[in-house]
Amino acid sequence: MSKHITPSVRPTDRVTVTHPSPSSGPAAGSHPPGRGVNGAGVRPTEPATREKQAGPVVGVKTFVIDTNVVLHNPNALFVFAEHHVVIPFAVIEELDKMKRLDNDLGRNARETIRHLDRLRNKGSLIEGVSWGGFSPTVGAASSASASGSGTIRIDVGEHARPSALAEDSPDNRIIAVAWALHKEGVRVTFVSKDLSARIKSDALGVNTEDFENQKVDADRLYAGALHVEAGGDLIDEMYRDRVLGIDRVGPLLESHDEQGIAYQRELLANQFIVFKDSADEAHTGLGRRLADTDHVIPVTNQRKPVFGIMARNVQQTMALDLLLDDEIKFVTLLGTAGTGKTMLALAAGMAKVFSEERYEKLLVARPIMPMGRDIGYLPGDKDEKLTAWMQPIFDNLTYLMSTRGTHTHGQAAESHTTEQRIQKLVADGKLVLEPLTYIRGRSIPHQFIIVDEAQNLTPHEVKTIASRVGEGTKLVLTGDIQQIDNPYLDQSSNGLSYAIEKMKGVSIFGHVTLAKSERSELASLAASRL
Repeated sequence: MSKHITPSVRPTDRVTVTHPSPSSGPAAGSHPPGRGVNGAGVRPTEPATREKQAGPVVGVKTFVIDTNVVLHNPNALFVFAEHHVVIPFAVIEELDKMKRLDNDLGRNARETIRHLDRLRNKGSLIEGVSWGGFSPTVGAASSASASGSGTIRIDVGEHARPSALAEDSPDNRIIAVAWALHKEGVRVTFVSKDLSARIKSDALGVNTEDFENQKVDADRLYAGALHVEAGGDLIDEMYRDRVLGIDRVGPLLESHDEQGIAYQRELLANQFIVFKDSADEAHTGLGRRLADTDHVIPVTNQRKPVFGIMARNVQQTMALDLLLDDEIKFVTLLGTAGTGKTMLALAAGMAKVFSEERYEKLLVARPIMPMGRDIGYLPGDKDEKLTAWMQPIFDNLTYLMSTRGTHTHGQAAESHTTEQRIQKLVADGKLVLEPLTYIRGRSIPHQFIIVDEAQNLTPHEVKTIASRVGEGTKLVLTGDIQQIDNPYLDQSSNGLSYAIEKMKGVSIFGHVTLAKSERSELASLAASRL
């Protein structure tokens, strides 16, 4: 719809299609709160009027799709591959207007039109085309069914609108299609990212849902560590033998939910486990499951500073353990302001690139996303424009490159200022600071990549970045999902949360949630109270 760029439209969205049982549901238009567009939230529907002549199809639903859904995820159509999808003609008109834009909206509009054109070659979209085994290009929509039983059609009819939708606008014409099907007795669901459209549709009694594909439960996000109570002998054994069988840990992972029902927690690959002696609270231990093996290895504090930095708490110890392990290729660090995410990542990257020379370059990138009102045009060349955006990185680099870390990169503190040493590393190509704008199409081998403020990225952008990683490269994403400046993202739909939840359990992935602010007493109080 024309309101696709309101804050209610988020570019990361989810519809989980399941196969519900043929049990009957409530009357059309009613929908229990807290349910999404999935088998649990949307009851089986009859197909549209022309399909009803052949009899209802059990488990097949009817969805009317809004423009903003495909504008932000052109493969959203294929999430519904086993259901009846209705595209109002007003959606096609809006896509035609958007296709000329040279941004992501224009690209997604063109991609959606190409999908529809390929479907058109299979039959008449006005009459309805069976999904069959149709699938877009490889990897474009993994949710596409190999044997979709539904159809997709374009609705070109002129539908009478209720008095509430008297104004002739694209929004109202799209809602009118769903309202007309609802009046015909079809249990239809209108799917939109536009809050206003959802409110209007719901007010007319039409079952209405947000498109929430790729969203995760931010309240239950993977934290990267488990806490257990254990005997002191078990903790001592882990540090003495330098390894502990996972079968020894299994009995300690039993826990209870809010209702008091017992369940078994799982220790995932590279997940940390914090042991606390049940007899002595001061006696603790820290271990990590070694990739996807059946071994838990002990984790200890670094014996010497990492580019002048020492871990100040257990979460920072976990973070450094992952950052300095060359076998772990993908690391995510999540935490509030002042917890040390960026500082730890930069310190580890500088140690690996400048001291150990394990990687050829340290590449640091940030999304170009202002907080509040943008200041507008910036004069100068690319590097000069980038200075303002990368200032937080320069602040951390200046701290790390001061006298506390000079001995690790072979430059005398007396001969160069901190700024001169940073400029020399940039000039030598060992340190690269750049925006993410031009990363598409690149291949980046043998580099230590840090993407700061990753909470402002969409899942699609995180996928694009991760797919640029070449052989021998390590990728680190840092961010705080409580400080999102992108108006189209929230704690559940941003790329950082999505990457954490989807990558957990992978042998080359590790994650740590940092909880304690170490920046200053004021920063800690502000993060907790404000």
